[in-house]
Amino acid sequence: MAAAELQTPGTEQERIERWRAEELERAGFEPTAAVLLAGRMDIDLHYAIDLLRAGCAPELALQILL
Repeated sequence: MAAAELQTPGTEQERIERWRAEELERAGFEPTAAVLLAGRMDIDLHYAIDLLRAGCAPELALQILL
């Protein structure tokens, strides 16, 4: 077991959702929106981030994704 796994409690699903939320926040989504999107496995993480990189406002990107 890696040290990172010992420091990050929770189920695998919870760890994945935390990671996704961190990536979405880093890309520019507000924390609340990032958590909402992170929990939706039907939403492609890369597509969500690419929307922002292409210049889409985070609020509009959230509307498109949901």
